[in-house]
Amino acid sequence: MHEKIKVGVLGATGAVGQKFVRLLENHPWFELTEVAASDRSAGKTYGEAARWLQSSPLPERTRHLTVKPCRPELDCRIAFSGLDASVAGEVESDFAAAGYAVFSNSRNHRLDDDVPLVIPELNADHLALIDRQKKNRGAGFIVTNANCSTMFLAMALGPLHQAFGVEKVFVATMQAISGAGYPGVASLDILGNVIPYISGEEEKIEIETRKILGALAGERVQLADFVISAQTNRVPVEDGHTECVSVKLRQPTSVEAIKERLRNFRGLPQELKLPSAPPQPILIMEENDRPQPKRDVERANGMAAIVGRIRPCPILDYRFVILGHNTIRGAAGASILNAELLVAQGKI
Repeated sequence: MHEKIKVGVLGATGAVGQKFVRLLENHPWFELTEVAASDRSAGKTYGEAARWLQSSPLPERTRHLTVKPCRPELDCRIAFSGLDASVAGEVESDFAAAGYAVFSNSRNHRLDDDVPLVIPELNADHLALIDRQKKNRGAGFIVTNANCSTMFLAMALGPLHQAFGVEKVFVATMQAISGAGYPGVASLDILGNVIPYISGEEEKIEIETRKILGALAGERVQLADFVISAQTNRVPVEDGHTECVSVKLRQPTSVEAIKERLRNFRGLPQELKLPSAPPQPILIMEENDRPQPKRDVERANGMAAIVGRIRPCPILDYRFVILGHNTIRGAAGASILNAELLVAQGKI
């Protein structure tokens, strides 16, 4: 690529917006030229407006960018959205109508019939919905990535569904506090505690997974024909969502065949060697006590699903544990990977 593509971040001062800023630093294809946030931040420099929460220093160039309002007047081609769901829907629609390519981490448009909900290793063909969307909404488009818990469940189930067919799924999640944004959950609520409820999370897992693993039928996605029962919990872990999964398959198989299928799975991002793509999107761990957030969440730069404890299930067929980095592959990193794919395909 001879010239980097100009990109902006909507909701740039928030927790997800900051993750976008960090991941876009020194990106080989993208140049961060615009940061946008609420009216109370507009007009300040990014360094003044953002309470920087990332482990790495605030990039110097970004520090001096002027924060602008979230209006489609930004000097960029791509807009990455880390906006809160309370405002994301209308803002993202306005940017798409004005001709921007919008890559959203927000829930608002994920289930729209004409909006692709994409994990590019699994359902890159769903990007064909962009053509229908442009007819309906204007010159630009919106592409969404999954909820942070849906992301890793779908990444693990996808290869199994392709090979053996999934019939039933039970999943119980243990979700990190970073998934609640900043300041997130009050310390007196979460320290030494488990909160067995996250608003809207179970419903997202149960429907988004089926859209991602569904089939494109004409100008809409037909949901995958299996059922999911999800229970979600907030736990005192900083980063990394853990999921305990039991699955019933349509075709008989074995533990070793499941491991081989997951270990050898590759998708379009790996074939195209996209900058953010993990060489191996699913990592298998053989230790009895792994994966663990403290020890494993940063593997593959936070862009892979890590699966362990694959074994028979006495109620369904098989059970296993999944771990994923909720603010990287489960959020900003997923949007960036989606954008990289469209650039590689010549659609941006």
